[in-house]
Amino acid sequence: MKFKTILLVVLVSALKSNAQELTASLKDLSFMTGNWFQKHEWGDMEEYWSAPMGDCMTSTFRCVKDGKAVFYEFMIIEQTGKIPVMKLRHFNPGSIGWEDKEHPQSFPLVQLVQNKAVFAAADGSLRLSYVRSATDKLDITLEEKDKKGKLNTTVFNLTRR
Repeated sequence: MKFKTILLVVLVSALKSNAQELTASLKDLSFMTGNWFQKHEWGDMEEYWSAPMGDCMTSTFRCVKDGKAVFYEFMIIEQTGKIPVMKLRHFNPGSIGWEDKEHPQSFPLVQLVQNKAVFAAADGSLRLSYVRSATDKLDITLEEKDKKGKLNTTVFNLTRR
């Protein structure tokens, strides 16, 4: 019995040490670059992603309904150590910020495969997936837990402008 326990501990330790730590660069996220648009129930949505430059990428987002701005987002992705980290801020019309000025929402990259990147909050409350499904299509999936812990999923299917 003792031998089996020791063997199990050794095997688990070996598996953990062989698990690959995610390493990625901003160039791996180049597939997100472009001007993307969607008509949505919330309003007309436009999201622009710049190409990587130096250690960052930037993005602006706007949602406009009936000719009036509903809200905006400003996002940056910065190379932080071995992985890119997305920082996001929301704004009401008039540039009124939602988040504390010292603490933007932060989402490290947690998964990367060809033309797909997943960013997630450290506490598991939110995941953002970006998938380039065709040369002119960018699908964004927002998975967010509400105050009761229930997971809500919203999919945005954007087209290149």
